[in-house]
Amino acid sequence: MPRGADRRAPAARPGPRTARKRKAAAVAPPAHRHLDRHLGQVIRDLRLKDHLTIADVAAQAALSRGMLSKIENGQASSSLDTLSRIAQALGVSLSQLFRHFDVPTGGAQLVKNGQGMQVVRRGTRRGHTYHLLAYDRGPKRSFEPFLITMDDASEVFPSFEHPGTEFIYMLKGKIEYRHGQQTYVLQPGDALTFRGDVPHGPEQLIELPINFLSIIVYGPES
Repeated sequence: MPRGADRRAPAARPGPRTARKRKAAAVAPPAHRHLDRHLGQVIRDLRLKDHLTIADVAAQAALSRGMLSKIENGQASSSLDTLSRIAQALGVSLSQLFRHFDVPTGGAQLVKNGQGMQVVRRGTRRGHTYHLLAYDRGPKRSFEPFLITMDDASEVFPSFEHPGTEFIYMLKGKIEYRHGQQTYVLQPGDALTFRGDVPHGPEQLIELPINFLSIIVYGPES
């Protein structure tokens, strides 16, 4: 090797995985930049909703127009004191600026009309159907909503007992419903709420067909 030549080994070239990590780190904005953009958009929307100019709000908030413009464009972070003055100038509370930030995405269950899962329960016979309208994804049940249909007057129903509280809302028809030693005549629009561990169930089907919503809410011990 010629005298004076650099004896250091050449630097290792980054592998594909390392290069991807570096690229992702360079592209992904810090978390506070998301908040800055959110606040800027909210402030702009509130200002335009009230037909205010940047100069109007900046004067009320004791800010320069340039600084307020940077805040609205997500190019500058703001202290709580600055945000409080801006909120006051816009006539809203400070909490309203953060209200919709980092809201989790929705995960609601949708059951279309007629698509509730038909289930079999004790007492489910001819002319008596249960459609489960929602279900818990976890290991424990917190509630069960059923759409119950009855269209056979000759049906004889057993009494039911279960943990939790049951709520019944009549949709169609007329029924005499027993809970313990009491009976109640239910028509469309009527609601009945009772303890599930007391024997209960239909006593007489007065006017067919009958539809009612039954929601059972279970306690933590259920």
